[in-house]
Amino acid sequence: MSDTAPPGGAVTGTATDVMGREGLLISAFVGLADTLVDDYDVIDLLDRLAAASVELLAADAAGILLLDACDKLRVAASTDERSDWMELLQIEADEGPCVDCVRSGAAVSVTDLAGSAPRWPGFVAALAKRGTYGSVHALPLRLRGEAIGALNLFHTRPGPLPAADLALGQSLADVATIGILAERAVRRGEVVSEQLQSALNSRVIIEQAKGVLAQSGSLTMDTAFDRLRRHARDNNRRLSDVARGIVEGTVDTGEVLARPGRSPKRKA
Repeated sequence: MSDTAPPGGAVTGTATDVMGREGLLISAFVGLADTLVDDYDVIDLLDRLAAASVELLAADAAGILLLDACDKLRVAASTDERSDWMELLQIEADEGPCVDCVRSGAAVSVTDLAGSAPRWPGFVAALAKRGTYGSVHALPLRLRGEAIGALNLFHTRPGPLPAADLALGQSLADVATIGILAERAVRRGEVVSEQLQSALNSRVIIEQAKGVLAQSGSLTMDTAFDRLRRHARDNNRRLSDVARGIVEGTVDTGEVLARPGRSPKRKA
């Protein structure tokens, strides 16, 4: 069953109790606020939002799609390779809950993906071969009523999300939109599409750097990204800058891969 509005009265469990959830929520928004500084990294912001969505909304994975300068959907952030594949599959099939969310500008909640074949035959058929997720909830990133992307929450098991969780997820999606629009170039009057394109170009560099690290360290792509992200944050550098350095050979991959359980000491 699929709907384009939150299921009324649906009640399911969440990842944390109320007090624990409040603490996670405060931590998530404080962390996001800390990224909104001069010359901040949009891709890092979107990555933090995806991770916060998983933690706060009991999702198994999350991802963010953005429209590029040619109005083509592209993956801007994902919490793991499975969700990355899920979003790419929808883009390739040109159908699915996330695609519909962006086109309509409204939330799309699919409580049972297996039963959505009449609506998205190509997508569901391809999905059945991998059997990854049972439900998905897509929330729009809206700019003046028009969607520029979507935050997508994936769950292994079929089922709805409580209305409160969907509302919180939409708030996180709204933060993502604010972050994109807060880029300095947008404030100087440049068009939003150029900013989205810049963020998506950074994503390409990050994917290349993940591949370099994965091959060099014999790691999975998810682990390689964890090392890349931690190195950037521990050294107060933009994620895209570190990735570019890895691809161009100006950043030591051995340093990025070393001591995965420890962080470099910060200067006093």
